[in-house]
Amino acid sequence: MDGNHDTLSGMRRARTAVLFLIYSLLVAGVAAGDTSVAETSLDQQTDIAVTAYNNGLALVRDTRKLALPTGEIQLKFMDVAEKIRPETVGLRSLSQAASIQILEQNYEYDLISPSKLLEKYVGKPVKLVNHSTEVDFDTVEAELLSTNGGAIYRVNNEIYLGFPGTVVLPEIPANLIAKPSLIWLLDNAAADQTLEVTYLTQGISWTADYVVTLARDDPSLHLAGWVTMNNQSGATFSNAQLKLVAGEVNIVQEAEDKFFAGAEVVRRKREVLPREEAFAEYHLYTMPRRTTIKQNESKQLALLEAADVTCAKKYEYRGQVQFYSRRMPPRRDEHVSVFLEFRNDEKNRLGMPLPAGTMRIYQEDQDGALQFAGEDRIQHTPKDEKVRLRMGNAFDVVGERIQTDFKRISQNVFQAAFEITVRNHKENEIQVDVVEPMPSDWEILEKSQDYVKKDAQTAIFSMTIPPDGEGKVVYRVQVRT
Repeated sequence: MDGNHDTLSGMRRARTAVLFLIYSLLVAGVAAGDTSVAETSLDQQTDIAVTAYNNGLALVRDTRKLALPTGEIQLKFMDVAEKIRPETVGLRSLSQAASIQILEQNYEYDLISPSKLLEKYVGKPVKLVNHSTEVDFDTVEAELLSTNGGAIYRVNNEIYLGFPGTVVLPEIPANLIAKPSLIWLLDNAAADQTLEVTYLTQGISWTADYVVTLARDDPSLHLAGWVTMNNQSGATFSNAQLKLVAGEVNIVQEAEDKFFAGAEVVRRKREVLPREEAFAEYHLYTMPRRTTIKQNESKQLALLEAADVTCAKKYEYRGQVQFYSRRMPPRRDEHVSVFLEFRNDEKNRLGMPLPAGTMRIYQEDQDGALQFAGEDRIQHTPKDEKVRLRMGNAFDVVGERIQTDFKRISQNVFQAAFEITVRNHKENEIQVDVVEPMPSDWEILEKSQDYVKKDAQTAIFSMTIPPDGEGKVVYRVQVRT
């Protein structure tokens, strides 16, 4: 009797467990059925803003207005960048701040493509439509065996390596999507929502490019700056508010407007040029007009313009540190380097932090046509600093260096004497700096003229050379290496 009672009790417990399981599954099914699904595309977009950094990273702020079911919903947010960093995504309601609670967040980027479609059908039946007379069927059912290095099919117990026709698939697999999408599981308390989604994406880069037009007589220049944008993020940003951050923003690896006051040409164009401001330890440039940044597009936008900027050409004849510890033969007919210098300050009609970029120099010839005269790259240059551009080597200015004496005083102490001549074949007077990079410990014992000790390892002799004339520097130095 007790055994029967135990058996009945066990059967009741088992039946109760089964009923509880069925109930749980039903509840789960009802809950799943209660989760509404909504999606949003660019049709609901009301604003888009892009802040681009120097390192190929950009912050996107995408605002959309849409009607949503209340309660627990799944929201598919389409048309986002393919190169998004999912861990940086943020979502908030601009209309009712506390009306949205995020329960779960996913990023789906397995996009539809011919290769992806075939991969999903490996081991499954497909239809082949023949386009060739070499195959004796028109349309046939086949099994896709592999896509590794090319498609392999089984047709009527024969193996086809590739196929001269069209592959027809019965449907698109559920786990492939047409556009990159963010998927949220949300608890929503408001029917009408204005949502702002922010995220960082790779693939959007910008550089600064400058056009320097040098006056024929060299004392002034016109400077125009351009921003070159490149978008490889996988998304198009239409009518976007664009901001640029200049500076080295650290990325973990796994102000007051001073805009060109003083120049009439700049004041007239101020409303079409960016607004610059200090931002954290960087500089932020806000473009004055909205613009569309298309995928796979390179776009140029005006950054700055200034006229009548005072400048100067500098000529430099530079030595080498190894000249002082060994005998050396004469060095003749060496062309002298030429540099262009100007101050980036308000007095000189500038005074704006200049983002790193390439400055290309042009100058008019005798016919008034602009000719390319050299280019150089600048680093991020704050206001009130000097810009120095290497143009190249001067054709009509040559230098000659003769070591007139050399002595080894001890194991690591040397004396060397030099006669340096620079000849100017130009039609105007120039100033040449003879720059001597010394070893770590040095003393000039004799000299034909004064010099400037620029730093612990550099002596500079400056001389003014008349047209078709020459200048000469003679000195003796003792160095310890």
